[in-house]
Amino acid sequence: MQKYTKFACYEFYAPELMSEIKNQISFDSSSKALESKISSQKSNWFASWFDTPYYHILYKERNYREAQVFMDTLTHYLNLPDKAKVLDLACGKGRHSIYLNQLGFDVIGADLSENSISEAKKNANTTLHFQVHDMREIFEDKFDAIFNLFTSFGYFENDDDNLKTLIAIKESLTECGFAVIDFMNVHQVIPNLVPDEIKTVDGIDFHIKRYIAENHIIKEINFEANNEKYHFTEKVKALTLEDFQTMMEDAGIYLLDIFGDYKLKKFHKNTSERLIMIFK
Repeated sequence: MQKYTKFACYEFYAPELMSEIKNQISFDSSSKALESKISSQKSNWFASWFDTPYYHILYKERNYREAQVFMDTLTHYLNLPDKAKVLDLACGKGRHSIYLNQLGFDVIGADLSENSISEAKKNANTTLHFQVHDMREIFEDKFDAIFNLFTSFGYFENDDDNLKTLIAIKESLTECGFAVIDFMNVHQVIPNLVPDEIKTVDGIDFHIKRYIAENHIIKEINFEANNEKYHFTEKVKALTLEDFQTMMEDAGIYLLDIFGDYKLKKFHKNTSERLIMIFK
């Protein structure tokens, strides 16, 4: 199992980065370079946290049956053709890609996490493939549908990167293709935010703190495992429907439908649990 340990006064980062920093940067002559490396890793928090086994332990109890019902409903609504080519963007270990493939679609699952993709590839077949991919980059392949599910958007520090992601999604669609972003409804989430929580999974007590800062929803996660203390931070931009509409207009995207839950019921700003957008 990989170890994620402290280095000087900084938070936890992947060991590959620590090794690189130790080998290339001396404390007495290059402290600014070290701070630059650490700052870059902090802004890309998802690159290290999603690649740990503890991320998957914490979220192992997600309601995947509900997710499958959502995809049944969504693919029926979109009336995708038989053997349609589908991209599951930010697929994690590929659970939803696998289900979409079982529905008869030709699926590619893409994620930035090399560890997740390595695990997902164990389920690959002739119509189910997985690859490491940065969602800001346009695919060479074109897709009949692109799904970005379960708040897998808004991770980037720079707003331009969120716009780049939308443009990449649009440019990766076929002429008749549709894209779907399933995001949290911040107008419902923020008033109901649980500030402190302890969640015990597989014998690990995850101490979770949630708060709002600089228009981001922050989740700090502290725990101890294998006699090591860990600290990770999740940071997601609190994007509203209006924010998405502005970005989509800038990207030349047509927003076709908006729904408020996994049964595709009407979106209500203050009460809907989800913000589901269908566009092209």
